[in-house]
Amino acid sequence: MRITGYRRNRPTTHALGWLLVGAALLVGTGPTYAFDLGDIASRAQQLASKPYRAGTSTLPADLKALSYDQYRDIRFKPDHALWRKDKLPFELMFFHLGKFQVQPVRINEVDAQGEIKPLVFQRDDFDYGKNKLSPGTWGDVGYAGFRAHYPINAAAYKDEVIVFLGASYFRAIGADQHYGLSARGLAIDTVGGKGEEFPRFSEFWIERPNANATSLVVYALMESQRATGAYRFEVKPGAETVTEVTSQIYLRGPVATLGIAPLTTMFMFGENQPHRTDFRPEVHDSDGLMVATGEGEWLWRPLINPRQTLTTSFAMKSLRGFGLMQRDRHFASYEDVEARYDRRPSVWITPRGDWGPGRVELVQLHTPDETHDNIVAYWVPDKVPAPGQPLSLSYQMRWQGQQQQRPPGAWVTQSRVGRGFDALAPNEHQYVVDFTGPSLDALPADAVVKAVLTANANGEIVERNAYRNEANGTWRMTLRVKQRQAAQPVELRAFLQHGKDTLSETWTHVIPPQ
Repeated sequence: MRITGYRRNRPTTHALGWLLVGAALLVGTGPTYAFDLGDIASRAQQLASKPYRAGTSTLPADLKALSYDQYRDIRFKPDHALWRKDKLPFELMFFHLGKFQVQPVRINEVDAQGEIKPLVFQRDDFDYGKNKLSPGTWGDVGYAGFRAHYPINAAAYKDEVIVFLGASYFRAIGADQHYGLSARGLAIDTVGGKGEEFPRFSEFWIERPNANATSLVVYALMESQRATGAYRFEVKPGAETVTEVTSQIYLRGPVATLGIAPLTTMFMFGENQPHRTDFRPEVHDSDGLMVATGEGEWLWRPLINPRQTLTTSFAMKSLRGFGLMQRDRHFASYEDVEARYDRRPSVWITPRGDWGPGRVELVQLHTPDETHDNIVAYWVPDKVPAPGQPLSLSYQMRWQGQQQQRPPGAWVTQSRVGRGFDALAPNEHQYVVDFTGPSLDALPADAVVKAVLTANANGEIVERNAYRNEANGTWRMTLRVKQRQAAQPVELRAFLQHGKDTLSETWTHVIPPQ
C-alpha cells in the first residue's frame, strides 16, 4: 500500500484510479419520506448480488491535464458555502475534479422531512486562479468530495472539521489541531491477497442541520469489486471531534484480509529512528499504535520506517479499542513551524458491541519522505460473512489532541534506540524507554520496580533495568538484546512491575531482519 498525497496542512489527494460506480439516486416521493441507513443498505445489498460495473471517466481533457500546482489553484469560494446564507452552524464546501481526482461522487442534501435534493455542480462556486479553462463547456461534471465547517476554535469563524475526498478516505480534526492521519471506510487485501483493493464512496447524503445543531449526519454508499457497504457518520466537533460510525457491509466474493476501521498515517523518523541530516528531530503524523484487548492488556508499538514492508499483528478474543496516536505533543520534538506535527491528531477507535475474536494488524512500509502515508492499521475479524450476507459493525472514533486516550496505569512517553558510552556488540540493540502515569506516581520513594522483558527465540536478553529518573520523575527502562540471526526478526515485549502488580502498558517492538 502506497498512498501519495498532499502533506502539510492541506487535505490529502490520493493518486488512485477509481472509476465511477453507477448508483441510483434514492429520491423521496413526498414530505413524509423516511430516509435512514436501511435505504442505503438495501441498495448496497442489491449491488452486491450483481457483478461489479466500473464506469468510465468523462472528465474534460483540460481538467485531466492539470498539473499539481494548477489543480491547487482551483479554490472553492467560501461565501458560496452551502447553508452560509441560512446562518446554520455547519457549512459545506466542495472539491473540484482534476489531476488525481477524476471520478465524481454524487452528493445529496436531505432536509428535515426526508426530501432529497441532489447538489449539482456550479462552476461559479469556484475561483480558477490563473488557470485558463473552459468551465462553460463542461456541463455538470460533479464534485470530487466535500468538507464540513463548524466553529471549534472561535465562535466567529467556522473551521474545517472533516473532509471526505478520494476512495473511502476521510479525516477530521478537533480544536487546535492540524490535519494528519486519515481513516477509510474499509480496507481489502492490504496484505495477504493478490493486490490491495480500494473501496470507494460513490454517493453521499448529508442531513441539513437545524439552527441549533451540534452534530452533522452523513450517509455514504460504498462499492468495489468485492464489497459494497452502507455507512452513517455522525460528526460531533469539539475539543476532540467524535465520529460515530455505523456500517453494514456485503461481500461480493472471497477476501483474504478484511480491514475494519482502517487508519492510515505517516512515519518518516523519530526518537527511535533519528535522521542524520534533517534539522528536525522527528517527522511523523503518528508515533505509535495503541491497542486495548478484551483481556485487559494495553499494548504500545512504536512506529518505524522500515527498509522493507513489515507486517505484524496482535490477536485477541475481543477488542476494547485501538488507535494510531501522536503522543508526543511538544513543539521542540519537531521544530517544524509549518507542518506543526505537534498538533496532528491521534485517533482512538472504540467498538460498539462485541466484534468477536480477531486481530489488530499493523502494516509499515518504507517511505523516502514525508509526502507518503506509509503506515496502516485495522481490525481483521476471524470470521467474515459469506457473500451477500451482512456484516454490521459500529464504532466510535475520537480525533484527539493534548487530551487523549491513555492506559489506566502508566504509559510510554518515549522510546530511544542506540548506544551510549559503552559500545554495542555485533547484532546487539539497546533501547531506552520512559514511562509515566498514576500507577508510578503512587509508588513509595523506596519502591523496587522490575523490568519484565521477553523475546522470541531469535532474541538473547543481555541486560534489563528499571529505575526512577530523578531529572523529571518518570521511570526509565533500559534493555539490551542480541539478535541471534541477523536475517530473522526479534519480537520484544516489556512492562514495569512492582511485586506482583503490573504497573504499565506493554511496550512491544520488532527488530526487523538486517
